[in-house]
Amino acid sequence: MNTTENLVNKEAIDKLKSLVNDIVICLFCTDLKTDDGSTCRPMSAIKVCDQGNIWFFSEKDSDKNKAIVSDKNVQLFFSHPAKGSYLVVNGEAQIILDKTKIEELWTPVAKIWFKEGKDDPNISIIKVTPTTAYYWDTEGNRMTNFIKMAASVVTGTNLVNSEEGSITL
Repeated sequence: MNTTENLVNKEAIDKLKSLVNDIVICLFCTDLKTDDGSTCRPMSAIKVCDQGNIWFFSEKDSDKNKAIVSDKNVQLFFSHPAKGSYLVVNGEAQIILDKTKIEELWTPVAKIWFKEGKDDPNISIIKVTPTTAYYWDTEGNRMTNFIKMAASVVTGTNLVNSEEGSITL
């Protein structure tokens, strides 16, 4: 059964956190006017804060950061096909160079990209403040849903539980 549930405020932030924490990797798209995919790149989200902002580490001199300086509008596409979870976020990006925030968000995995750790001179943070978001989320895993779909064909009733809706912060 497919239901539409448009979420606001705390429920919206909780759903955003849940999906981003579960999926983690997104296509982070800048320079949206080109609309050809060439300015989309995989990025790992570090955190969704209590205000609903999504945080990323980035190299100061990256093309992504340069694009954000020119145009702060970005799109994030999160996808976890095995779980049937999808999220698209439109937002405004801001480059942060605050050492305290870097310290707060630092994870050991970030050292893969920033060899000098938290003190790497090329480290920056990108904060994305969502302006609009939409999600699709299916309950259960791929195998369970395959069985439910097969049973749905036999019974003529949709047994797959999914929800979708807008996220408004």
